Order: sequence, then structure tokens, then C-alpha cells
Amino acid sequence: MSARTPTLQTLVGAVIRLEPMTRDHLPALYAAIGHPIVFAAGYGGGPAGYRDTLEGFVEWAETYYSWGRNNVYVVVVSSGPHADDVVGTTTLGDFDERNESAHIGWTAYDPRVWGTAVNAEAKRLLLGLAFDHGFGRVKIQADALNARSRAAISRLGATFEGIMRRDMVRADGSFRDSAMFSVIIDDWPHVRALLDERLAAHAGRPVLFRTMPTH
Repeated sequence: MSARTPTLQTLVGAVIRLEPMTRDHLPALYAAIGHPIVFAAGYGGGPAGYRDTLEGFVEWAETYYSWGRNNVYVVVVSSGPHADDVVGTTTLGDFDERNESAHIGWTAYDPRVWGTAVNAEAKRLLLGLAFDHGFGRVKIQADALNARSRAAISRLGATFEGIMRRDMVRADGSFRDSAMFSVIIDDWPHVRALLDERLAAHAGRPVLFRTMPTH
């Protein structure tokens, strides 16, 4: 099956939905991820990418997110006491139809939903979308220094491929090494089963916010 770029549309899971992101979402997204702890380990180019005002965040978001080029989503809780709250953002993009490859990235969540079912379901939705559209390889990466993100990616069942040295520039002008992971079509039945097992453990329970972590 030839790869084809999926149309940007809302994806619905059991506890979250992924909605196409617009500028109107930015105030709610800033409330969710506009915390130093989110940027501390590498998101948005690292600590220098953090903006401490909504106005600064909106200006930063204009160039950070690939509006109109990739499939950029906000992550929204779908039920329970936090129904309709924006709790993060993620993107499926860098579509290479000829080589059947894509990339899940630009992902950040409200720290109060770290360790919940949110990330597992977001990845389940996006990986399923990519493979259903004929892609054979999905890349996921993180700053090599970001131990939390690397552990989260490993728990998804993605395969660690190595470190890309001096891979991209951070917001402060320094260069980061990137930890590279992938899920390929051959892996998908196993990875899908792992994600479904994790999500089944949360079946019937809404997403609840945890205490804001301090580090």
C-alpha cells in the first residue's frame, strides 16, 4: 500500500481526542504547557525557549509549530472532571510518501497529566493513523539529555536506534544530540498490543490531574 499523507482531522480515543490546532487554542495550550519544567529538559529548544507571558508564547508558537505543513494537534481530555480541557500538543509530520516515513514529535503535556493514559493514547492514535495510511516507519526522538522523554518513548515499545550527534540547534544557540527511536510496520502489532494493554488498565476511568511536579 502506497503511503499517503492523512487529512488533518479530529482523532477520538477513549480518554482524549486530538483536535487540529488553531491559533485560538494557544491561550489554553499556554495554560497547560507554559511552565519552566516543560521546557527544562529540551522541549521547544530547551529552557531558552520558555516564555513567561501569553504574548511571548503566542509569538514563539508562530515559528515553532509547522502550521499548514504538518498535522499539528492539541490534546483534549474527552470526559470526566477535566472534559474539554487542553492538556498538550503533538504533531504527526515530516511526511515522506516515497520512503513511507513519518515523524511524531513536537509533543508536550501539562505536567499534571504526566504518567497518565494521555501519552499512550495519543501515540496509539497517531501510530495507527500513520500505519493505516501506508507509512512503514515512524520516527520519535528526544533531546539525548531528556531522560523523562526517553523513558516514556521506550515504554511505548519503540526501538532505540542510537544518538544523532549535533543534530539540531537549541534555543540558546547550543547544539543538542538527539536520541532516535522508531516504530516500523513490522513492530506495529506488538507495539499496538502493548499500548492497548496499558490503556485497558485505565478503562472506565477519566483523566485526573496530578500534583504539579517540581522537577
